[in-house]
Amino acid sequence: MRELAGARVLVLGLGRSGQSAVRFLAERGARVVAADERAPGALAGLDALRAHAELAVGRPFPDPADFDLVVPSPGVPAVRFAAARRALGDVELAFRALAVPVVAITGTNGKTTTTELCARMLVAAGLRAEAAGNIGRPALELVGRPLDVAVLEISSFQLEAVETFRPRAAVILNVTPDHLDRHGSFEGYVEAKARIVANQAGDDVAIGCADDAQARAIARRTRGRAWLFSARGPVECGAWWDAGAIVLRDAGAALERIALDGLDLAAAPPLDDVLAALLACRAVGADVAKASTALAGFTPPPHRRERVAQHAGVTWINDSKATNPDAARLALEALPGPAVWIAGGRNKGVDLAPLADLAATRVRAAVLIGEAADAIERAIAGRVPVHRARDVEQAVEIAGGLAHAGDAVLLSPACASFDQFRDYEDRGARFRAAVQAWIASRGGRT
Repeated sequence: MRELAGARVLVLGLGRSGQSAVRFLAERGARVVAADERAPGALAGLDALRAHAELAVGRPFPDPADFDLVVPSPGVPAVRFAAARRALGDVELAFRALAVPVVAITGTNGKTTTTELCARMLVAAGLRAEAAGNIGRPALELVGRPLDVAVLEISSFQLEAVETFRPRAAVILNVTPDHLDRHGSFEGYVEAKARIVANQAGDDVAIGCADDAQARAIARRTRGRAWLFSARGPVECGAWWDAGAIVLRDAGAALERIALDGLDLAAAPPLDDVLAALLACRAVGADVAKASTALAGFTPPPHRRERVAQHAGVTWINDSKATNPDAARLALEALPGPAVWIAGGRNKGVDLAPLADLAATRVRAAVLIGEAADAIERAIAGRVPVHRARDVEQAVEIAGGLAHAGDAVLLSPACASFDQFRDYEDRGARFRAAVQAWIASRGGRT
């Protein structure tokens, strides 16, 4: 990336990805201005950046047109750098600097679990692989690492700022309405997701869910090869679940069957995630039988249908990562019995009404918090008893009093967390702590 030497570059947003971009650019000779509109006290790590960049913090962004290149953080909408001569995100920079094949994983739900699982599978197959991207570790941190494969979780925000990005394997797990406040419409969101396959060709593989119309259609846009996966039944080319086994089939090849008879499906990742990860491994040449052995010891990341406690016959589940209605739907559908459902937060421009029919059959009562409480109550009014809480701690108190033995208390907000919390992890941690305190106050143990 010799063109960076001497270039004047503006980095917008100084979270983890922004700070990694500042260091990466400075090490390659760029003259960097690092900008964030938040007050300096709200940002960690600024002192370490001073050696690499001129800081422009706590004030409006500089004019992007004054720079040779703008590197936006994922949280900065494209309208904020529309005047830039050129804009490349950290994923694009990482792709250009990496010398190994890339597995890129996107979708509305399930990205982090699939990304972590894929990296574990590749290691089990004997390859050097690490995960980064939207997972919380910036993609640029993989540059220079001793790797055979880089596994990247990619959001729609990150895909807005790619140019030549060409993953060897592009996984599209599912595409349902989300982030409409950012993309303007569902069609805009779909088009952002579709950028993951835009530059594929030749032996590149696009892997899409056969049971999701948008994911299937995006996979088939590739100029490489399209593979599909399904937990419901066979596909022509790809992978599916069949009576305790994964079946894989490539065009013109014999069936390969991987038995998973000893796998505890209740504790395992969702089957779609397993199938997608295994196909991604195959796409980069890994031994899929060896890769599948990683499932036995894999625990999904926290805040994703995480069982945090059981007391008096009630199971408490932390699904704080469910930041859109479809994720909440999946969590409700996965429960074996009735739920007291804690929901609410900041809506992302998504219609909440489709949750009403499911809630009517699965939810004993709903406890609503945050900015979207009114909208959710309107959506489920008359179908489910509704209670309101000022915060997650009060919601736990109310839910605990409503739940019966055999119920689950499910935090699955269907909304973003930024109205009352730092992020979904903060929301999940506060829920967990509140549950533990509530049970302890009644002489129980979690």
